[in-house]
Amino acid sequence: MGVKGGGGRASLSISLCADDFGLSPGVNRGVLEALAAGRLSATSVMTTRPSWPKDASALRRYAARADIGLHLNLTLGSPLSFMPRFAPAGHLPDISRLLKAAHKGDLPELEIRREIARQLDGFVEHFGAPPDFVDGHQHAHILAPIRRWLFDEVDARGLTGKIWLRDCADRASRILRRNTELKKAFAVSWLGRGFAREAAARGFSTNEGFSGFSGFDPCADYAADFATYLRAPGRRHLVMCHPGYCDAELVLIDPVTLTRERELSFLLSPAFAETLERASLRLARMTPPRIEIAA
Repeated sequence: MGVKGGGGRASLSISLCADDFGLSPGVNRGVLEALAAGRLSATSVMTTRPSWPKDASALRRYAARADIGLHLNLTLGSPLSFMPRFAPAGHLPDISRLLKAAHKGDLPELEIRREIARQLDGFVEHFGAPPDFVDGHQHAHILAPIRRWLFDEVDARGLTGKIWLRDCADRASRILRRNTELKKAFAVSWLGRGFAREAAARGFSTNEGFSGFSGFDPCADYAADFATYLRAPGRRHLVMCHPGYCDAELVLIDPVTLTRERELSFLLSPAFAETLERASLRLARMTPPRIEIAA
């Protein structure tokens, strides 16, 4: 059963996207449960992880109901291509190292261009179709010049105008109204400044409005935080989330563990539907035609 808000009143559509499909079997299982329950309208896939080929067929069942995208990964685990400068020991750099290299203009262009292509290839190989959209793990896709290399690769594949890209920036007034993880939200908005404008100039559509920043504190009240994500939505608002089950593989690779189960529990609960109802919001795809997830 899907989720529809508004109680008969005029309501806005938002996209709710679960990041990190493919990260581990437990994450995949949780995202698939949320999709089956109609509690998501999008998910993005890490094609660098061994769990992606195994669960791609299960995800294909939801291709008509949700946007399925590429979660470009340049900061976790191993790359798909040989990257002697960027990942000399076979491990991608953490986000702090990536940010420093980008700031210094010290990113290996050919290696990263090749990795973007390989990750897109990995999506098509196992999903059987191009992604509906592209975003990035830890928002790496918005960094200059990585964004330009991404635009080039997607354009070269003839996908301009056919897929959308995630813009992680939002207006300062909206961020302040949500009053949640302000430092992180403003930092990412600053890094992503100009992304939507540059994407539009290249012929790509983007979301307009972005929220979902979390401190990933297992003791925090995720339901209360989620309600703040719905404040001041943009015209094509996107909320990111990170549901899933914690398993041994996840513990080894990623620090975000127990909060995934808290998020999933909320998404599957009646409280989630009630939160959308109070905000007069409903879930919908961003890929045309905008298909509402009906109740």
